[in-house]
Amino acid sequence: MYLLGFDVGSSSVKACLTEVESGKIIAQDFFPKAEMQIIAKKPGWAEQEPESWWANLKSAFESVKNQSGINSDEIKAIGISWQMHGLVLVDKNKKVLRPAIIWCDSRAVPYGEKAFTVIGKEQCLSHLLNSPGNFTAAKLAWVKENEPKVYEQTDKLMLPGDYIGMRLTGDIVTTVEGLSEGIFWDFKKNCLSEEIMQYFGFDKNFIPDIKPTFGIQGVVSAEAAKELGLKKGTPVCYRAGDQPNNALSLNVFNPGEIASTAGTSGVVYGVLGQVNYDPLSRVNTFAHVNHTPKQIRLGVLLCINGTGILNSWMKRNMVASGISYKDMDRLASQSPVGSRGLSIIPFGNGAERILENKETGCSIHGINFNIHSQQDLLRAAQEGIVFSFQYGMEIMKAMGMDIRVIRAGNANMFMSPIFRQTLASISGATIELYDTDGAAGAAKGAGIGAGIYKDNTEAFASLERLAVIEPELKLSAQYQEAYHRWKQCLGTR
Repeated sequence: MYLLGFDVGSSSVKACLTEVESGKIIAQDFFPKAEMQIIAKKPGWAEQEPESWWANLKSAFESVKNQSGINSDEIKAIGISWQMHGLVLVDKNKKVLRPAIIWCDSRAVPYGEKAFTVIGKEQCLSHLLNSPGNFTAAKLAWVKENEPKVYEQTDKLMLPGDYIGMRLTGDIVTTVEGLSEGIFWDFKKNCLSEEIMQYFGFDKNFIPDIKPTFGIQGVVSAEAAKELGLKKGTPVCYRAGDQPNNALSLNVFNPGEIASTAGTSGVVYGVLGQVNYDPLSRVNTFAHVNHTPKQIRLGVLLCINGTGILNSWMKRNMVASGISYKDMDRLASQSPVGSRGLSIIPFGNGAERILENKETGCSIHGINFNIHSQQDLLRAAQEGIVFSFQYGMEIMKAMGMDIRVIRAGNANMFMSPIFRQTLASISGATIELYDTDGAAGAAKGAGIGAGIYKDNTEAFASLERLAVIEPELKLSAQYQEAYHRWKQCLGTR
């Protein structure tokens, strides 16, 4: 028996086939091989054609099927992950009315900010756990005001994963997790937010039927079966946004557990066991994949724009051509903890939410021309990135999160021994590195939803842990001194 997972990103669509018994990945691929087109008709806009997601999904699945050589009858369940906060609109015939407005489109910011003011900060944060900001609800408000003919024809709104579910099954459904990331869900009343729907004047009929995150959400239609080469009736049993799904793929389900990524930007996603929020809205909070009214499981999402992009800038501008990231790690290791008093603020990639949307820029502090070298700069860059993570995690701790374990895939900044050792030592948490990705997680989620696995413990029993990094206690004072100095430098910005 096999499980199939799809991960619909803004760069590519991934497909992954896993074997139920062993839990191993049998085949995986992604399309397109060059990044998927993002349409930007105006500055700050970002759109994609949903049909392109479907076309790339078909190519990825065809490759996976050819690699594995299995019969499609052996695929017992399908799971879906997607780029969060997007907006897809369809009419009564399920025809897409306009390109999808995706996560990085900023046109709706004024609509969300005005709603935050009019509805009220306390009401939004205590019920929605977020400002309406630039999320799906605000994007629909932009369409209503600027494209009234499209709005009038709208029958249902969907997130990107709901669209893929519709193409697979013919049914339009969504989940509480999906509605929460769109800022449509009232966590105090455990229902669709009346305040949001009334304030924006949205028709409640726009909202699809709500299904559990795990469970049968529909079955592959005859049309999709013919188009993809799947078996008609194969159940779609799981769907979730990419960050909750990334946490699932790392078996992060319980309060105090953390999933993290550190590419161009960085994400720390932690599970909270109580309804709470940051009063300054510096982090976002959504329903986690296993959230129910009886078992509160919220995903607190910390996003930092200026992380790995600093390290890549160092590679392009501060080291000789041909020097690899591994070479940079080796050079940085020649500098001691604290980089001989050098501190780097890494926020050079736009406004940072953890700084209340301020744009401080990147800055270097404490350079002494008689002491510091290239090695110190390289280490200070990595330490500065880690310290930005810790700064954000302190916000999460203030919300009641006890951070004990940080789980991550073995990729990007987590491949650096300095980065992960500094993060473990400054946070006091154990770091666990795993070999997994979002599409593999979606496949496992489908197995849970179909009842093939009794729970997440069984589903992820085969998850391969590559390394464990414990805090370096003997150097704790030096890490703390460097972090304290970094925060002082940040305070001067």
